[in-house]
Amino acid sequence: MAAIAKNMRIITRQALYLRSYSVRPAAVGIQRLLNLSQNSDRCTTLTPNQFQARYYSPEIIKTKPSVKEIEERVLKVCASYDKVTAAKRLSVPLKRSYSAKPPLTLKLISDRVILVLQLYDKVNPNKLTLDSHFINDLGLDSLDHVEVIMAMEDEFGFEIPDADAEKLQRPADIVRYVADKEDVYE
Repeated sequence: MAAIAKNMRIITRQALYLRSYSVRPAAVGIQRLLNLSQNSDRCTTLTPNQFQARYYSPEIIKTKPSVKEIEERVLKVCASYDKVTAAKRLSVPLKRSYSAKPPLTLKLISDRVILVLQLYDKVNPNKLTLDSHFINDLGLDSLDHVEVIMAMEDEFGFEIPDADAEKLQRPADIVRYVADKEDVYE
C-alpha cells in the first residue's frame, strides 16, 4: 500500500512539472525564424500569429510639454466643443451652511420629557406631571426606570451615567439634569 502511495506522489509531481513548463516561447521563436526565411524575398505582411517589434528613433522623441502648451491644447479642445457653455452649466451659488441644534429652554426641555414619558406604554398619561415619582406615583419598577433613562438619553443625545440615573426619580429631576448638562439657565 505504501508503494502505491509513493508511486502516486511521483506521478503527480511529474505532472505538475510538465504543467508548469511551456514550450510556447520556443515554438513562437522557431515560427518567426521560419517565416522570415520563407518571406525574405517578398514584402512582409503580418498575420495574426506574427508579432511586430517597434523601434523608436531618438529623433522622434519629444520633450515634455510645458504647462503653457498643455493649457493651450486643453483650451483649444474646450473651445471646439460647443456643447459646454457657461449658460448651460449647472450653477449653484456657493455658500457655507452651519448647523446647530436649536437653543433649549426649560419649557422646551420639560415638554420633551413629558412627551417621551407619555409615549412610554407603561406610564398612564393622566397621572403624569413634572412632580410625579416614577416608582411611587406611576408604578414603574427599576427596569422601567432604566428604560425611561435610556429614552431620555436618546431624546437629548447624551449619555447619563448610572450614578446620576439613580438620582433621577421624577420628570422634574430629569429636566433639571438636562438643563445643567446643556447649560440652560432662566
